[in-house]
Amino acid sequence: MKSVSCLSSSVRAVCHHTSACSLLSPSLVRCPNVPGRSVVVQQPRVTALRPYHSVYLNSAVASAAPVPTPVSLPARGGDDVHQVVRRTPPAAAPHLSPYRPHIKQQGSAAAGVSIQSLFEGDVIPELCSRLADSPSNDRAEGLATLLGACAEFGLGAQSPVVQRLTRECLVLLCKGDIGVAQLCHLGEVAHNLEGRQSAVVTEVLNSIGAAVEEDAASPDEAVRVYALLALCYDPASQRQTLLLSTLHRHTQRLVHRLKASQVSEVLQALLKLQQRQNISLVLRLIHRASQLFSVFSDDEIIKVLSALMILGQHHAELLAAMEKHLPGRLGECDPELISTVMEYCLQMRCRSEPIFEAVAENFVRHAERHTTLQIAKQTVAMGRLNYLPQCSSQMFQKLESILSTRFSQFQPRSLIEVLHACIHLERFPLNYTSQVFSPYFLQRLQAQGDPLDRKALAQLTQLHLSTSLECKHYWGPKLPPYLHVKKFSSVDQAFETPMDGLMYKLVKGPLCRLLGGKFYSTSIVTPSGYTIDVEISLDEDGYVLPLPQWDRTDRRMALCLDGKGHFCSNTRHLLGKEATKRRHLRRMGYEVVQIPYFELEKLRTQKEQIQYLQNKIFPTIFKFNR
Repeated sequence: MKSVSCLSSSVRAVCHHTSACSLLSPSLVRCPNVPGRSVVVQQPRVTALRPYHSVYLNSAVASAAPVPTPVSLPARGGDDVHQVVRRTPPAAAPHLSPYRPHIKQQGSAAAGVSIQSLFEGDVIPELCSRLADSPSNDRAEGLATLLGACAEFGLGAQSPVVQRLTRECLVLLCKGDIGVAQLCHLGEVAHNLEGRQSAVVTEVLNSIGAAVEEDAASPDEAVRVYALLALCYDPASQRQTLLLSTLHRHTQRLVHRLKASQVSEVLQALLKLQQRQNISLVLRLIHRASQLFSVFSDDEIIKVLSALMILGQHHAELLAAMEKHLPGRLGECDPELISTVMEYCLQMRCRSEPIFEAVAENFVRHAERHTTLQIAKQTVAMGRLNYLPQCSSQMFQKLESILSTRFSQFQPRSLIEVLHACIHLERFPLNYTSQVFSPYFLQRLQAQGDPLDRKALAQLTQLHLSTSLECKHYWGPKLPPYLHVKKFSSVDQAFETPMDGLMYKLVKGPLCRLLGGKFYSTSIVTPSGYTIDVEISLDEDGYVLPLPQWDRTDRRMALCLDGKGHFCSNTRHLLGKEATKRRHLRRMGYEVVQIPYFELEKLRTQKEQIQYLQNKIFPTIFKFNR
């Protein structure tokens, strides 16, 4: 059996040939050099058909596009010597990607009619009759190719030739014994022609379901099935839901055989299918991605990490693979890969020294190659994860240089993100803070969204607090009071994490026994907008005041119950927002006492907990009396 793949190029060649011929006028063209004589210009010829075409297409092509015999003309001297006028064969038809509707040029209505007549003439029936004796897989591939050619040249589902091919497909599908790859090809073409409700698509999915249940699909075929389901999956269909569930189980057994590109494609398909609940398959794919990380292309890494960010999954094994293989390739990789890696680390709260150091060094050397958005993503990730690289002085010098030369290129909100991230690292960009607080910039920011979103206002407020509390020598413009937020607490927890309820339950009893009663208050909002987990008030002699006597408060103590959400996921470093909050509370006069979860979890008895709190709180109180 000759290769069926040649069929597509033959049909397209015939169509392009017919289209070109129809643009030529059938009338006679007068030769300017021979008065009174007329010649018939020879039409283009389809040449160099491959062997398969001679078996299946020769008769159809010959009937559809006859080639006229060259015309002999008398020579210019009036003698009997004849010239043969020939036209140069046309260039090969441009390649058209499968199943893309053919875009007809203006003024080629005749071409459309000619192509239509070609398809609805004897060509397609002849090809179908010759395919009838082929093996099932070859016949399915041939029918899919013919349907694809119909879709490419604009024939709709109601076209007689498409309906004829659809009937042929349904008959073939009823017989069965078709490979999964051929079924997927046929399903993709039918979906492009008729949509999700196509009868061919339904039968294809039924046949694929039987093959998957029998574990007859190879890794390549399983990936093709995912791609097909991503096109036509209907959550309301119980059969398709069962097929997808069976495919998940089948793929879990095949994960160890998947190639790097296939891991990327399956994750992208799971994303399109919104399969966030299938944790076991995603974790196995992450494990396989960790093993293959060194052979991933830049684009595949971007796709894998982008999918995992949306699916919300992360594993330490993947981070270890990234730390091993990424630093060496960052110098020559696509800048988009660097920003995607940093965005992934930020979303998963992964603070990685090898990766961040490599990113910082690359930023110092090649920051000019990065877009403003890529620069913002890298800077924001380091700030929010509270990581100050060893080359921080060079990095911030480079950042200042970029801001100076490309300030106007930054989107207003992106610029605020960058400056806000800097204060988490105790780097205060005062030159640009003054520009951000200028009336012109604030008007430009308000023009982008009316009213201003709360996140941008909270970032501006925190920038204002930093300049007021930590930069006493700053005398530039200030943020107008009407733009200040009253509270930093928010649903997205962008500025502070709420008090951990479980930790408070552990601390509540021992704290009351230590203080002699409930001489404290919880969830207190400060005038600056921060929320304090537990606040204790002291008089001028350093004694703890009961709540009714808080009007005599001389000093205040803020207990920060730092649960897991306050730290990076893989280290015990506070997140940038939490470090900034504690720094500002100290500047406002609070004595800050941190109670991290990893210290409290070690305590087994209430006696140990009371002793722990006493060691944390009373040394701070005694400092007041010195």
